[in-house]
Amino acid sequence: MTTQTRTTRDRLVAAMADTLQRKGLHGAGLNELLAQAQAPKGSLYHHFPGGKTELAVAAIEHIGRRIDGFFAQLFREHPDPLQAMQRWLDNTLQQLEGSRFERGCPLATVALESGPEDVEIRAALADCFARLRQALTAQLQGVGFAGDSAEGFADLFVSLYEGGLLQARVAGNCQPLQRASQALFQLIRHYPREAQNDQ
Repeated sequence: MTTQTRTTRDRLVAAMADTLQRKGLHGAGLNELLAQAQAPKGSLYHHFPGGKTELAVAAIEHIGRRIDGFFAQLFREHPDPLQAMQRWLDNTLQQLEGSRFERGCPLATVALESGPEDVEIRAALADCFARLRQALTAQLQGVGFAGDSAEGFADLFVSLYEGGLLQARVAGNCQPLQRASQALFQLIRHYPREAQNDQ
């Protein structure tokens, strides 16, 4: 969909999603967002009466839908969850290096900035993280892991991914995320599955 065919609202949401990934919520200036979205002044509050917070929630929900679509395709192409997770990591590392370690996870970037008063934003973030963990859990259950084990490894992978990505951005190299993921994949490969299924 081109910039011309997308609605002003869609362009604002896309601009905010991009900015969240690069600069976080507090780095998202309204004038910059309007310029990036090629949107006239006044359009933000027309489409998002709640202002920047409402736009950020819409952008987070948009990111969540993109993640859902990406995962659906990823698991179709790679029935083995470990191969799918490795592909996900490879894509992330390529994007990270290609952006000179500017583009991290937009969810984590906003989460680190959010406070207790950011109720709507935190609820949207929690929903996205939950959907991510649920998708991984379902795939691990599909290859023989019991429910608790699948949920535990899904939780561990998401935590590893977010923490490793944060360290990689700070260090300016991909080794923290690569080393941690390799260790987790080794653990998952050697973790007993049939015994878990019998429980």
